[in-house]
Amino acid sequence: MNAAPACGDPKAKPSYLIDKNLESAVKFIVRKFPAVETRNNNLAQLQKEKSEILKNLALYYFTFVDVMEFKDHVCELLNTIDVCQVFFDITVNFDLTKNYLDLIITYTTLMILLSRIEERKAIIGLYNYAHEMTHGASDREYPRLGQMIVDYENPLKKMMEEFVPHSKSLSDALISLQMVYPRRNLSADQWRNAQLLSLISAPSTMLNPAQSDTMPCEYLSLDAMEKWIIFGFILCHGILNSDATALNLWKLALQSSSCLALFRDEVFHIHKAAEDLFVNIRGYNKRINDIRECKEAAVSHAGSMHRERRKFLRSALKELATVLSDQPGLLGPKALFVFMALSFARDEIIWLLRHADNMPKKSADDFIDKHIAELIFYMEELRAHVRKYGPVMQRYYVQYLSGFDAVVLNELVQNLSVCPEDESIIMSSFVNTMTSLSVKQVEDGDVFDFRGMRLDWFRLQAYTSVSKASLSLADHRELGKMMNTIIFHTKMVDSLVEMLVETSDLSIFCFYSRAFEKMFQQCLELPSQSRYSIAFPLLCTHFMSCTHELCPEERHHIGDRSLSLCNMFLDEMAKQARNLITDICTEQCTLSDQLLPKHCAKTISQAVNKKSKKQTGKKGEPEREKPGVESMRKNRLVVTNLDKLHTALSELCFSINYVPNMVVWEHTFTPREYLTSHLEIRFTKSIVGMTMYNQATQEIAKPSELLTSVRAYMTVLQSIENYVQIDITRVFNNVLLQQTQHLDSHGEPTITSLYTNWYLETLLRQVSNGHIAYFPAMKAFVNLPTENELTFNAEEYSDISEMRALSELLGPYGMKFLSESLMWHISSQVAELKKLVVENVEVLTQMRTSFDKPDQMAALFKRLSSVDSVLKRMTIIGVILSFRSLAQEALRDVLSYHIPFLVSSIEDFKDHIPRETDMKVAMNVYELSSAAGLPCEIDPALVVALSSQKSENISPEEEYKIACLLMVFVAVSLPTLASNVMSQYSPAIEGHCNNIHCLAKAINQIAAALFTIHKGSIEDRLKEFLALASSSLLKIGQETDKTTTRNRESVYLLLVMIVQESPFLTMDLLESCFPYVLLRNAYHAVYKQSVTSSA
Repeated sequence: MNAAPACGDPKAKPSYLIDKNLESAVKFIVRKFPAVETRNNNLAQLQKEKSEILKNLALYYFTFVDVMEFKDHVCELLNTIDVCQVFFDITVNFDLTKNYLDLIITYTTLMILLSRIEERKAIIGLYNYAHEMTHGASDREYPRLGQMIVDYENPLKKMMEEFVPHSKSLSDALISLQMVYPRRNLSADQWRNAQLLSLISAPSTMLNPAQSDTMPCEYLSLDAMEKWIIFGFILCHGILNSDATALNLWKLALQSSSCLALFRDEVFHIHKAAEDLFVNIRGYNKRINDIRECKEAAVSHAGSMHRERRKFLRSALKELATVLSDQPGLLGPKALFVFMALSFARDEIIWLLRHADNMPKKSADDFIDKHIAELIFYMEELRAHVRKYGPVMQRYYVQYLSGFDAVVLNELVQNLSVCPEDESIIMSSFVNTMTSLSVKQVEDGDVFDFRGMRLDWFRLQAYTSVSKASLSLADHRELGKMMNTIIFHTKMVDSLVEMLVETSDLSIFCFYSRAFEKMFQQCLELPSQSRYSIAFPLLCTHFMSCTHELCPEERHHIGDRSLSLCNMFLDEMAKQARNLITDICTEQCTLSDQLLPKHCAKTISQAVNKKSKKQTGKKGEPEREKPGVESMRKNRLVVTNLDKLHTALSELCFSINYVPNMVVWEHTFTPREYLTSHLEIRFTKSIVGMTMYNQATQEIAKPSELLTSVRAYMTVLQSIENYVQIDITRVFNNVLLQQTQHLDSHGEPTITSLYTNWYLETLLRQVSNGHIAYFPAMKAFVNLPTENELTFNAEEYSDISEMRALSELLGPYGMKFLSESLMWHISSQVAELKKLVVENVEVLTQMRTSFDKPDQMAALFKRLSSVDSVLKRMTIIGVILSFRSLAQEALRDVLSYHIPFLVSSIEDFKDHIPRETDMKVAMNVYELSSAAGLPCEIDPALVVALSSQKSENISPEEEYKIACLLMVFVAVSLPTLASNVMSQYSPAIEGHCNNIHCLAKAINQIAAALFTIHKGSIEDRLKEFLALASSSLLKIGQETDKTTTRNRESVYLLLVMIVQESPFLTMDLLESCFPYVLLRNAYHAVYKQSVTSSA
């Protein structure tokens, strides 16, 4: 069977058939076939390749030999059957008749497939020539094989001649279908009127066992019967002219289909083939007319008839599955109904699959069934019931066999007039086997095996069906019918899985993958059918049942196909569900966006105008709809877009949630995991997308708005748990934790990196440029009035609520990354400051020891370079630290809300570090505290950032000296700030518009970090700084130049801020250096000045 597709496929075809060097030789061999002429110039190339040809074509050649041997055995068996005058009746000796007809169809199919292999002569001929050249003689099988190939050029014509002696046996077997086939081949209306397969149509008989005189015929494949009838009557066509029953059967089969399956997706167009065969037979004009009429009927009516059958079966199987899921005990008495339903549905699905591509379509709609998924789904549901409740069926039929079947069979055997010894022994063994059965065996989990009993019955059918049998089954039909029923009952005990394969195997889809995928797409496109889409991945579990132990090389190919299709279907289902969820999330985000505070401004303004009776806007302006209007419904028939999305999602989720997992070719698939992974990917992309970060314009969403959208998204995702049993918390943890890192698991930027980048590169850069100031009173950064207006309002990104929202989104990990990025910028500024100190090291060293000599200090100060740069860089550091303190405070607030007990424990731990504690231990505590957003005397992140800067060429003593001199440099530079117009202190903002108030934080934290690294005394160094700063500032009090002392009072207040900010300095210490009266007067002056300027 594998040779045909292998030879037909250019990729799989033996290379010798397409080798240009051998082309002339192959043509010569085919032309002369089956004759052998080795002395020809065309065959010279063969001489070189002969050993390779023998080796590579042996498999193909001996496959053809196997076909020939099979044909010989079949002919021998058919002759034996004729000699024995075997009696065939499908309703009596079912197994014998079925196997006889199957044998003939297998033989016929095999010969037709053989004739379809175009390269058969080339392969056989090439092999034989190579054999002749190697061994000096043809292969011993070649003459017969060559003759068979020639004889069976037109296989059916040859077989019609061959079957003349067998026509009596074959026609008897076929005519026995007269009661079975017409009863199976009814219209949907006839099924409906008979209430076929309905358990509830007659409630009083619901518990009665489903019985029939022809039990195995009830679920016999219609497809198989049509093959028997059509091929069978072609082979013994003479009976069509003499027997009306045979003719009626044949015509009925011809009207039902246009083509038959030979093997998998290989089809046989019956009408044309039959007409071509009969056209050359004298007196067959009537039959040819019959064929044409049947063809017309098949083209016109078969499609609609089968469509209506599928429609009926959908409702019938749904009812059956629903009743059995509620009352699985009915699987016992009504098992026959289940297998009939499965067989009927399977036949209809296979018919549609075969004809969709091979039928001359008058009505294309009849061959496109958008509801096919529903039918397959109910088949799968029935199969699942049988597998799940197998023990229930076993209990029922074990009792049935031992309590009823054994008794009835015993009576029948006792009443037989003649019963030879061999037959009597077999019959007695049947009765004994059934009598010995008990329910306890089922309860104990014993494995039943009735294959021996069924084989004995097959033997008995053969013994009793020959013409000269002492006990003739033809005269004891009741015995045959009873045994057929018993055989069905035994299969219900030990062969349920085999019965499911026999009646409902749809592995044929493996070979119609394009149609299979198209059906799946149609199913997903139709919302009402999407709940049945799981049927398609479940069908992939059938594929391995079409493999055969005689062809193991196929297993990998078919297995891989089943895996790839199953994976593709589940992936598409998950994608569809993900898209629906995304659409719902988008709708919900829009709705939650309407509730943002910014949208209430218009409403408030309208209310204020109403109160003041101001007329604004044009008359008749439509009133803006308030949030929540979408929930008010006047009519329950009105369906919104959100309703449609929820309906479609619930349908699809039913499918995804239908089975926890499925096994396909020893691989386990979990549909829910597909959805989970898709939701994770989409949630990640959506969060990053909702930041709306634009690198070109440097725009980004406000953290509070992003948080609102994320919460709306999470609410929708949480509701998915109502549809599917998935752990959404796991999705949140995976996605949101990744968003707290610099990059996610795919190496893509996260909201942490986007916001960190934006705050550093956009907001804080504009602060450095003088467009934004930090207002301590508001705990926010605020835009300053400048010529070039900024595209964003800094306050809307840096106030308490925004920073809390940012902390909520980034979490402690993300905020730690933000802090580290800020510290990196600070460390680069400190590195530059150290360079400036090195440039001025001599002057600063002298100034450090001369602060009590004003004249010398003034002279030395003039020698200093880059004073403004030092102050500017220190201010930038202060601004960054101020932003960090806002972020840390917000983080503390958020964590105090979420984990109050843990935060209070950390706080307690930090507050009670003994002073004498080792600095390493203290730094560990500070690191813990800082991670929780608590302020520390020494900033651990700053210490880490600055300690990584240590130069290799400079000794620790030199580093320490540079750190000390940096503090000196800053202290002596402070007076120059007084000359800056922007240095004016504003009581309203509790700071200076040029951000010099941030110097207080910078000086304290830089000093604490540097002297922790260099193991110096922070307190002593800050006292030294205070002394130098006080002395320098007192000096400008004596200056008379108004330009240089313009904002003297505002700069004085810096000293107060430095002391207030410092955990190491006190106001008493300040008063010892700087008279408090000056500070009091400074406060008075700046407040007076602010009142004047505002007036």
